[in-house]
Amino acid sequence: MPEETPSHAQPLVPSFTRESAAAKVRRAEDGWNTRDPEKVALAYTPDSRWRNRAEWVTGREEIIGFLTRKWHRELDYRLVKELWAHDADRIAVRFAYEWHDHEGRWYRSFGNENWEFDGAGLMRVRHASINDVPIEESARRFRWPLGRRPDGHPGLTELGF
Repeated sequence: MPEETPSHAQPLVPSFTRESAAAKVRRAEDGWNTRDPEKVALAYTPDSRWRNRAEWVTGREEIIGFLTRKWHRELDYRLVKELWAHDADRIAVRFAYEWHDHEGRWYRSFGNENWEFDGAGLMRVRHASINDVPIEESARRFRWPLGRRPDGHPGLTELGF
């Protein structure tokens, strides 16, 4: 039997199937959970356009600046993404992440993203709408060690989010 190529090595480019769109979403989640702005920015086209909440970002340098500020403010960040819908070169995602501020107040942020990709599989457009909900530390549901969410950890649907 031929050896399978690891899923992280397979190119994920349009036209997306349900399986490749779900893999693209998990790969994006894994990248953001590194909290490495330079690494994350490589998943976007050099002229990628974002709307994140009320902020507009254009290009990788602005993405790096945005993410650097974000993860300086949102400490112990852990993210779960889930595929909502897809077509040939677009993916809709819902997500939740937990974090705390410098004063130790915890939040769970819920949101939706709409993504559009170029032919090489780089994201050229990202629109994100996000709401922050204060939570008690005891209400946290994302307690894995910082980094990639373990494969056996429940997703959003399983958590009832």
